[in-house]
Amino acid sequence: MLPKPGHLGPEYGAQFDDASVVEAYQYRPLYPAEVFAILSELITAEPRTVLDAGCGTGYVARYLTDYVDRVDAVDISARMIAKGQALPGGDHPRLRWLHGAMETVELAQPYALITAGASLHWMAWDVVFGRFRQLLVPGGFLAIIVDGILPAAWDAALSGIIAPYSTNREYQPYDVIEEVTQRSLFEKHGEKLTEPVLFEQSIDAYVESFHARNGFSRDRMTQEAAAEFDERVKRLVATYCPDGVVQLQVVGEVTWGIPL
Repeated sequence: MLPKPGHLGPEYGAQFDDASVVEAYQYRPLYPAEVFAILSELITAEPRTVLDAGCGTGYVARYLTDYVDRVDAVDISARMIAKGQALPGGDHPRLRWLHGAMETVELAQPYALITAGASLHWMAWDVVFGRFRQLLVPGGFLAIIVDGILPAAWDAALSGIIAPYSTNREYQPYDVIEEVTQRSLFEKHGEKLTEPVLFEQSIDAYVESFHARNGFSRDRMTQEAAAEFDERVKRLVATYCPDGVVQLQVVGEVTWGIPL
């Protein structure tokens, strides 16, 4: 099997347990509500049980409980789980938080649906896809969810700021569906893109959201670099958002299929 791209290595995935990343995670846009309607339609077996693999603070798990009988939310970061438990919906009786690596954590199988968002990028694909297949009921799907933001007027200039400050010097643009498909780990059965949803936040919150992303953990940047990055992004975005409010068009893409 082809090795994973270097920029998706475990040393980069480990940053999502950094205290600064967990704290900044609240500033990332939520998935559009349509995502959860799509996921619900993919569940055809009883009981309606879901495994959310790499749940983080529960951007999927906390909002899926209204559609299912139980959600098992797994994450390798105890900090992420603790944060999620304290957020709205984090104490729902149909939500069970499980701390551990997706490759080895003990689970109550089987599941009618497995969901995976950005955390999938950091897992050992050669292990977890085989495990996903074993955990699913016959006819069950793995749904891979990718969050997206439609192009903003400042994107080109922003790219020039991001590149020199990222601590992930190996980063290359990639498509996770393409990566796992070409490794014969995933057989795509369908995909759906949600309608765009308006998401508003202050410029300060928008800037802080970058520190919950790959390569921008405050724990791994120098204070000087982080402050300089923040100031440059603030100055750039303020020219487009003079009222101090950033308006983003957020979409969610759900791709479902069979793990191999």
